[in-house]
Amino acid sequence: MMQNEVGSRKIKVLIVDDSALIRSILKEVINSQPDMEAVGAAANPLQAREMIKTLNPDVLTLDVEMPEMDGLVFLEKLMRLRPMPVLMISTLTERGSQAALRALELGAVDFLAKPKLGVVEGMNAYASEISGKIRIASRAKVKNRVAASPTESSLPTLGCRISSTEKLIIVGSSTGGTEALKEFLVPMPADAPAILVAQHMPEAFTKSFADRLNSLCKMTVTEAVHNERVLPGHVYIAPGHSHMLIKRSGSNYVIELNQTSPVNHHRPSVEVLFRSAAVCVGANAIGVMLTGMGKDGAVGMLEMREAGAYNFTQDEATCVVYGMPRAAVENGASHEAVPIGEMARRVLARVMSGGVRNRL
Repeated sequence: MMQNEVGSRKIKVLIVDDSALIRSILKEVINSQPDMEAVGAAANPLQAREMIKTLNPDVLTLDVEMPEMDGLVFLEKLMRLRPMPVLMISTLTERGSQAALRALELGAVDFLAKPKLGVVEGMNAYASEISGKIRIASRAKVKNRVAASPTESSLPTLGCRISSTEKLIIVGSSTGGTEALKEFLVPMPADAPAILVAQHMPEAFTKSFADRLNSLCKMTVTEAVHNERVLPGHVYIAPGHSHMLIKRSGSNYVIELNQTSPVNHHRPSVEVLFRSAAVCVGANAIGVMLTGMGKDGAVGMLEMREAGAYNFTQDEATCVVYGMPRAAVENGASHEAVPIGEMARRVLARVMSGGVRNRL
């Protein structure tokens, strides 16, 4: 049965983790949900391989570090031979975050961080997040993304065609967004306008994510810092602990970070970033909404359009989850729906066409 045919029946989940305690807790959390069932639990990938054949799960939860076969090695084999939605379970460490990001490159839908202390209490507290991510994974479009290394961009440098530092590209993304962002940012030339990104991601992972992108991109990619000046040629990733806003300071744009309450259940929230762009950047902004579950950012993107910005949404065919872009299309915020492979070219074409006017 296809993932999008799960429908009203229970979502079948197979747990793969070498910790008996984690397996037990995950089973309890999953079986407490009315719409899902833990159909099995494997202590290692070798057991999981046989259980997949007999149980035909809709979603797999997979630990990263396991004996006999590393979780990433197993994931790569799985996505090549039997692609299915996978939710990675990773520790909150530098090594764990790098492994989780690599898992997304290999085709995992999303990842969940294990709590450092108080495993039982922590995992129970995460019950809502775990079940929510499983539901999203069960509806995701799964593609085999193994072996794809970024190709050298054929996009031109912009040079003198960018007349000021006023133009900004404002981006929001969630589930599936780490790979979509890579595909969008890698082709960007070093002198592209500044890009601000709100990606739903735990705080332990955003710096590693920014560093990983920085190693691949011509633009400089960093985790955003409070009060830093926004410069062309730079990409600023909202840290996982804070909302990110764009503000004016004299003739410059600066970044504001705050830890006010989550918006649309998220911090950072795309809504917060987009609304600040509507107020402070107006017609000098280009909005980009990439793959993600829910509606975060749709209202803010509409406010950007009403302020004169030009907005792009990722098309349904190339989204892992067509939630946030759909919401922006349905409320009239989007000007164009574009495949992710064409997004960088279309955005730069808009910049160079003069379609974003300087209001100062």
